[in-house]
Amino acid sequence: MITEVAASVISSLRYCGGVVGRSLRRPQETDTIVLMAIHPIVVYGEPVLHRRAEKITEFDDDLVELVKDMHETLDASNGVGLAAPQIGVGKSIFVFDADDDYGVRHRGTFVNPVLIASKVPDTRPDPDDETEGCLSVPSLDFPLKRADRVTVNGFDESGAPVTLSADGWFARIMQHEYDHLQGTLYVDRLDKRWSKKWKKAQEAHSYNQPGLSWMPGVDPDPFGH
Repeated sequence: MITEVAASVISSLRYCGGVVGRSLRRPQETDTIVLMAIHPIVVYGEPVLHRRAEKITEFDDDLVELVKDMHETLDASNGVGLAAPQIGVGKSIFVFDADDDYGVRHRGTFVNPVLIASKVPDTRPDPDDETEGCLSVPSLDFPLKRADRVTVNGFDESGAPVTLSADGWFARIMQHEYDHLQGTLYVDRLDKRWSKKWKKAQEAHSYNQPGLSWMPGVDPDPFGH
């Protein structure tokens, strides 16, 4: 998942650099079955985030309900993109809701997406314009170089074909969410300089073990909204 950035800062998440602290929780065992539309967002270290998502083979009512839950979770998280592995579901789905560089709002779903991207520029990322964050790496953000243009092909929750071409900020969102379905988080792609900073922050926040999550709309927003 990804958050909406301030106009001057391009990111794949709505982040404000808030502190997570006590907002992280470990799942508790319970005998009570709770049905909810908003799901906890799992944090870096949870195994489902680090393996390739499975393709959807049945476009049924369960899929429609899952996509609906993902959109509600995205709305509650103040994010602009959310992949199914981020709510603990290892399926090839992501949802998005964000403005592009031209002020046009896009809200939609990709099931079993295929992404085609332009070449990633061989230059250092600009900390002012190319900073990225992730709902599954709460309260942190780092610069990352991305392709300028992408085209994504896939299906919506009903099985209808969907195609979207994007550039700039919106292309960043598409790449970020597509990466989640490959078992890759943006921090796994950082260059040497920023990877060192990430490793220090990872240790400080204990983002190196399974079992952490946070609940949008209940826990304090880790990005300060």
